[in-house]
Amino acid sequence: MIKKKGGITTHEMEPVIFCDFDGTITQLDVTDQILSQLAHPSWREIEQQWMQGLIGSRECLERQIALVNAPTEDLHAAIDAVAVDTDFTAFCKFARKKRWPIYVLSDGFDYVIRRMLKSAGVEKQFRSGSTLFASALQVDGRRLTLSFPHSPEPCAHGCATCKAALINRLHDGRRPVVFVGDGMSDRFAVDVADVIFAKRQLLAHCRANGIACHPFETFKDVQNGLESLLVPLPARRLRQAAVALS
Repeated sequence: MIKKKGGITTHEMEPVIFCDFDGTITQLDVTDQILSQLAHPSWREIEQQWMQGLIGSRECLERQIALVNAPTEDLHAAIDAVAVDTDFTAFCKFARKKRWPIYVLSDGFDYVIRRMLKSAGVEKQFRSGSTLFASALQVDGRRLTLSFPHSPEPCAHGCATCKAALINRLHDGRRPVVFVGDGMSDRFAVDVADVIFAKRQLLAHCRANGIACHPFETFKDVQNGLESLLVPLPARRLRQAAVALS
C-alpha cells in the first residue's frame, strides 16, 4: 500500500529518496553490533529506556557510546563483520540513472557509515552534510566521542538526527518523498513521507498505526516497487497504483 498526500499522480512523480542506514542499508544494525561487542552490558538497559520512550535517541547514544572502551582495530573488526545489502549498490545506480536524489539519514555514526559505503563502492555518492546526515563519531585511542550536527534544538523527540526536519528541509515541497527504513528511529520520518518502504520494527509500527507502506526485505524489492509504481499512468493516482502493485 501507499501513503499518499493529495494531488500527486504517477506521471508527475519524480521522487526524492531518503534511506535509513543501520538495518536498512546494512543487513544488521551496526550500532548494536558495536555496542554488543565493545560496550559494557549496561548499554542494553539504556536501550530499553529509549524503546519505552523515557529518553530520546540522542541521550541514548551519548550514554551508550560512553560505555565503549576498545582499540580501534576492534572497532573496525566489528564494523567490517556487518554486510551492506547486496542490492544497495545496484539500487544507487538505478536511482542515479533516473536522476532521483538519494539521501542517507541516520542516528548512527558517520565514521561507520563512510567506512561501509566505501566498502560497497558508493562512498562518492554520499557526502557528509550534503547527502549523508548522521551523528559525528570521533575515535580517540580506546574512547569514542559523539556530537550531533543534525539534531536541531529544540527537537521534540530528542532525536540524535532529526530525520523529519531534514526531509522537510531537503525536498522542494513538489517532489514526492520516498522513505526506506527498518527501525523505531524512523517512526517520525514516515509522518512526512509520501511513499514508505518498511521492514522489522518500522513495518510493525506502520501496521499498528494504520500507516500505509510497502514491506521489503532488500533494495531489489524497493527498486521493483518503485519501477512498478512509477509507470506513467496519467489518469491513475498513487493509491490506485498501490492497489495494482499489491
